[in-house]
Amino acid sequence: MPRTYLVTGAASGIGRATADHLRALGHAVIGADIQGADIQGTGSEGAAIEGGGISADLATAEGRTQLVAQARKLTDGRLDAVIACAGIAHFDPRTVRVNHFGAVATLEGLRPLLAAGTAPRALVIGSVDAVHPTDEATVEAALAGDEEAAVAAAQAAVDRGEGHLAYASSKAAVSRWVRRAAVTADWAGAGIPLNAVGPGVIRTPMTQPLLDDPEMRPVVEQAVPMPLSGPAAPKELAPLVAWLTSPENTLVTGQIVFADGGADAVLRGERTW
Repeated sequence: MPRTYLVTGAASGIGRATADHLRALGHAVIGADIQGADIQGTGSEGAAIEGGGISADLATAEGRTQLVAQARKLTDGRLDAVIACAGIAHFDPRTVRVNHFGAVATLEGLRPLLAAGTAPRALVIGSVDAVHPTDEATVEAALAGDEEAAVAAAQAAVDRGEGHLAYASSKAAVSRWVRRAAVTADWAGAGIPLNAVGPGVIRTPMTQPLLDDPEMRPVVEQAVPMPLSGPAAPKELAPLVAWLTSPENTLVTGQIVFADGGADAVLRGERTW
């Protein structure tokens, strides 16, 4: 049965691959991204739903509000699934604004639309980088919901030469938020499975320049070792994301599903926690 999905970060990378996969399965997809005419959907019979060129900048409160408002307008207040793919990897606090607060605002803001949907499901794209060292002050402030404190902590890390921690901190925070939120009355209690997928290195516009750089590629491969197949294409994640947000998933919730070619097992060994 065709479903209605909203996918953020749908203009490129994992978001685009996921949206393409879902449309190929016959579902209606509303894509959101920061670049022009980005809130739009194509139904199972190819009918376009235009969002009027709305730009949803998830680094800002205004962009997050606009995304939710436009989604409500385009769907008449009903969604079957939300997939928060939007993310960046800058060495500055904007990474925390988008990857954690933007994702959480998307999922919380659209939860009422999911509650009105059929077999509602939600998912956020995390990262295996969440198991790397983080700036704990940034993570704790993010989990407390204090965006300005999290941004200040991330900036402090930048100032002491640890801007690289912003990405791992943002992904660790949103992954821990999923674990906390998934089992609450708003999610599990409302019959809405909430999960994260933690990819390894995916060939996207964000990572391809690093993989093409002969000096940086060994650094990437050491940080995220992927003994099974190495760096992956975005389309390889799409079937997993589709299943986790499908009606067939009736039991999996609160999980960070690593789809990383074995990176988590290499980095953390045989420990399950």
